[in-house]
Amino acid sequence: MNRALPDVRLRVPTDEDAFAWHRIFADPEVMEFHGGRAAELSVYEELTARQRRHDAERGFCLWTMVDPEGEVLGFTGAQPWPREWGPTGEIEIGWRLGRAHWGKGYVTAAALTTLERVRAAGVPRVVAMVRPGNERSIAVTRRVGMELAEVFAGPTQENAAHCYRLTL
Repeated sequence: MNRALPDVRLRVPTDEDAFAWHRIFADPEVMEFHGGRAAELSVYEELTARQRRHDAERGFCLWTMVDPEGEVLGFTGAQPWPREWGPTGEIEIGWRLGRAHWGKGYVTAAALTTLERVRAAGVPRVVAMVRPGNERSIAVTRRVGMELAEVFAGPTQENAAHCYRLTL
């Protein structure tokens, strides 16, 4: 039986969100498939600034996920694939959620909203790059209708990723 998805709001990241993301992503469990630890605060400051530019220029970005009470849960959204290997030139959707909010449907709800927004921005198809073994993210790709399209080896074994695609 399907359960109702929670209410989640997506907003363009603020300067303050860099601090929230840094705090939330300090959890090694959250970062298991993202290098094992949070980046320095300056990385999140640059990332939130870049996402504001992306939203202004493209109509989409990595948005801050916020619950009905205004608590920052993590981020979700879309951006051009940033690396020289993998699905170069394609738009990747992605998400990262604070550990306290896992298993509640927030990412699925936010990913569905992301798909609506990128479709409205004229994006014809998206990819999600998921590290092998990241069963939670693989489950989200399935819930939003994505299918495994190919596997990229990446420049190192730690960078190997499964590429899920969805035509919008």
